[in-house]
Amino acid sequence: MKLNPDCIRDILLYVELNSDLRHFISISPSNLPTELEKYSSDEVMYHIKQAELSSLIETPSWYLDGGCLIKYLLPEGHKFLADIREDTNWNKTKEIAKSAGSNSLDALKQIATGVVSAIIKSQLGL
Repeated sequence: MKLNPDCIRDILLYVELNSDLRHFISISPSNLPTELEKYSSDEVMYHIKQAELSSLIETPSWYLDGGCLIKYLLPEGHKFLADIREDTNWNKTKEIAKSAGSNSLDALKQIATGVVSAIIKSQLGL
C-alpha cells in the first residue's frame, strides 16, 4: 500500500485528542472513528501500523479482527505532530516532499522540522 501522509496526520491528531494515560483508543476496521472515515479501513489500519513501526504511537495490542488498542503518542509522535499541526506548515511540508520526490515518514519528519526552523529564523530576523 502506498503511504498516505494525510492519513498519518489525521491518525496522530485523533490519538492526541482522544487518549491520555487513563484513556486508550480502540480502533477496529469495522468501526472507524468518524474523523477517519474518509479513508478505507485497510488504509487506516495500515497507517496505524506504520505509525507504530516509526515510533510515533504506542500500540500494545492488535486484535484478531485487525483492530488495535492505541495507548498514546510517543515523544517522536508529539514532535512530528507539533511541526505539522498547522495547515500552512503541513501543506508546505507536503509541497517540498513532492518536489523532492520523497513521501517517506523519515523525509516528511525532516522536511517538517526544516519548515518550522525556517519559520523561526524568519520570525527572529536571522
